Amino acid sequence: MATPEGGRETNRLADETSPYLLQHAHNPVDWHPWGPEALETARHTGKPILLSVGYSACHWCHVMAHESFEDEDTAALMNERFVNVKVDREERPDIDRIYQIAHQLIAQRPGGWPLTMFLTPEEQLPFFGGTYFPKEARYGMPAFRDILARVAEYFRQNPEDVRRQGRQLADIFPKLDPEPAGEDIALDATPIAKARESLAERFDERYGGFGAAPRFPHPATIERLLRHWRASAGDDEPDVQALYMAALTLARMAEGGIFDQVGGGFCRYSVDAQWLIPHFEKMLYDNGPLLALYAELGLASGDAEMSRVAAETADWMLREMRAPGGGFCSSLDADSEGEEGRYYVWTPESVREVVGEEDFPLVAEHFGLSGEPNFEGRWHLYIHRPVERLAEERGEEPEALRHRIDRDRAALLQARECRVPPGRDEKILTSWNALAVRGLAVAGRALGRDDLIDAAADAADFLERELWRDGRLLATYKDGRARFPAYLDDHALLIDALLELAQARWDADRLRFAIALADLLLDHFEDTDNGGFYFTADDHETLLHRSRTLADEAIPSGNGIAARALLRLGFLLGEERYVAAAQRTLRAAWQAMNEYPHGHVSLITALEEYLQPPELVILRGEPEEIGRWARNAAGIYAPRRLVFAIPASEEELPGHLALREPAEDGPVAYVCEGTRCSLPVTTWAALAALLGHKR
Repeated sequence: MATPEGGRETNRLADETSPYLLQHAHNPVDWHPWGPEALETARHTGKPILLSVGYSACHWCHVMAHESFEDEDTAALMNERFVNVKVDREERPDIDRIYQIAHQLIAQRPGGWPLTMFLTPEEQLPFFGGTYFPKEARYGMPAFRDILARVAEYFRQNPEDVRRQGRQLADIFPKLDPEPAGEDIALDATPIAKARESLAERFDERYGGFGAAPRFPHPATIERLLRHWRASAGDDEPDVQALYMAALTLARMAEGGIFDQVGGGFCRYSVDAQWLIPHFEKMLYDNGPLLALYAELGLASGDAEMSRVAAETADWMLREMRAPGGGFCSSLDADSEGEEGRYYVWTPESVREVVGEEDFPLVAEHFGLSGEPNFEGRWHLYIHRPVERLAEERGEEPEALRHRIDRDRAALLQARECRVPPGRDEKILTSWNALAVRGLAVAGRALGRDDLIDAAADAADFLERELWRDGRLLATYKDGRARFPAYLDDHALLIDALLELAQARWDADRLRFAIALADLLLDHFEDTDNGGFYFTADDHETLLHRSRTLADEAIPSGNGIAARALLRLGFLLGEERYVAAAQRTLRAAWQAMNEYPHGHVSLITALEEYLQPPELVILRGEPEEIGRWARNAAGIYAPRRLVFAIPASEEELPGHLALREPAEDGPVAYVCEGTRCSLPVTTWAALAALLGHKR
C-alpha cells in the first residue's frame, strides 16, 4: 500500500484505467489487478486468491464495497489470509465468464455481480464462491468475515482436497460444449419453429416479455419474433401473433419505468413483471439494440410512438453517453449521492414547481403521480394514461396534448440536470460501441436522421483509429490507453455493425476493415475441429478454460452474430471461406439450438439466413440518384434485405463487388439472393417490380 503526498492511501489499482477498479484504489484491501504479479504472489505465498468481479454501474457492488472493502477490520482479514484480485467484468469478460460458470457449478444457481470466488494459488482452480455477501449475517446469508475465516481455515487444513475438487470441476468445462451435428444431419428450419413455440409458451399476454420477474429486455428475442412475422408475411396465414408478442413487449416497456420517461434511454431491467420499477443503471449494450428494434417496429407498423421512443433513446445516447472523439461510454450508475434511483425519482410537489399549476394535473395523470408512491416513498414516472386516452377524456386534440407534455418533459429534464448525476463509466468498449453503431445506423435510416448516421460513422472511425493496432483489435479504451486483446464479441459485433453502417453510408475503407476482422476471426478464433468460435484468440493469455459459448446472454451470442455477419459478408463478396465458417458454426450449435431454442435466438436467426440467404441490392451510379433508390428500397421492414449504394466513382472494390460495374448512362441495380443474381436493371420501376416479388 502506498500513500501519495497529501493524499489517501492507495493500493495497486491506482494505475488502472477501469473506473470500477479505480473506485477501489483507496480501499484498505491490498487489491491486485488480475495479472502476472498477482498470480505469482499467490504461488509464492501459497495463499488462496480471493477474486472479486464487478463493474462500475453495479449497485450491489457498491454496497459490498462500502460495507466490507472499506472496513479496516475486514480488509485486515482479507490481506492476512488471501491474495486479493479485483476484476472489471467489462474489461475481462474472459475471466468473468469462466468463474461465473464455476460459481453455477459449485452453488447450483445462477451467478451475478459482485462475484466472489476463492481460487487455488497455483492453478487458479475455483473451490468456493458466491455473489454479494453482507458485512453482518442477514438475508439468509452468513457474514462476509465469517466466510473469509472459514474458507481460509478450510484451505489451510485441506489443501489437497481443495485442489482435487478444483481439478474435477475444471474437467467439467470441456464437457459443457455440445457435440457438433454430423455430416449426415441436414440443417433445416426445425430450431426456428421450436424457438417460435418456446417463446409463445413463455410470453406474458398482459405485460409482454418472457418469463418471470426480474424482467430483462432481451432484444435478440424480440428481433427473432419480428423476423419470424416478416418471413411469414407472404404466407396465406401470416404469423401476426409473433408480431403481437414483439409489439406488446416493446409497447409495455416504452410505457413503463424501465424507459426513462424524462430523458430517454432504457435501464438494465425491471424488478417487477410490469416494467414499472427498474434497476436504475443504464447500459450502452441494452440501448443500442433497443434503439434499432424500436426504429424497425416503427418502420414495420407505422406506429409513431415506437419511432418516438427510438428517437428519444438516440437523443439520450448522443447527449449523455458520447465521449470526445466519437466513441460511446459504457454505462450510467444506478446510484447518485449514495442512493439508488435518487437522480430519477420525483415528488408531486417538485413536479408542480417545474411544470406549473395549470399543467400539473395533466402531467400527474400522464406519468402516474396521482397514485401512491412507487419507489421508496417517492414517484418514479411511467405512462399511467397515454396521450390518446387523456385527449379523449379531455375532448382535446392528441397532437396538441402531446405538444404540451413534450414541453413539460423538456422542463423536467432541465430541472433534473441540476441534480447530482449518476456516475458515468468512461470506458469505451469495442463490442458495446459496435452495438451502438449498428443501432444508430438502423435508426438513422428508419427515422431519416443523418445526425444518427454521422454519430455511427464517427464511432466506427474512432474504433478503427484508436483500437486497431498493428493488425489486431483491442477491447477497451480509456484516458488515451487502448488495452486488452479483443474477444470474439468485439470482432463479430463490429463486422455486423460495419455492414449495417455501409448500408446507411457507403465507405469502402470500412468494408475493408470488416474483411480484416473476418479474416482475424477465421485465423485466430475458429475451433477448426468442432466448428464455431472460441471467446478468446489462439494467442490469448492461458486461463483455466478456453470457452466457446453459444447462448445469448446480456448481449447477443458472439457465435450467432459471427455466423450471420460472415454469411452476409461471404455472399456480398463471393467469399466461400466465410460462408463455410458460418455453416460450421451452425453445425456446432445444432444440438443447443434444438434443445434450448429460446436461449440461442441469435444463432437461429443466422440459421434462417443460411437456409434462405439474404437479398443483396447493389446500386451503382451518381450518389444523389442511387441514394433515392436506396431509401426507397430500404423504406419497408425487410430484415433479410441489404442495400448498398456504391458511387460510380468507386474503384477497386473487393471480391464480387468488382463485378457490379456502373452503367454508362445512369444508375444500375444488381439484385442477388445468395449466389443467384438477376440481370441488372436500370430504372426504379424495374427494381421496384423485382423487389416486390421478394419477401
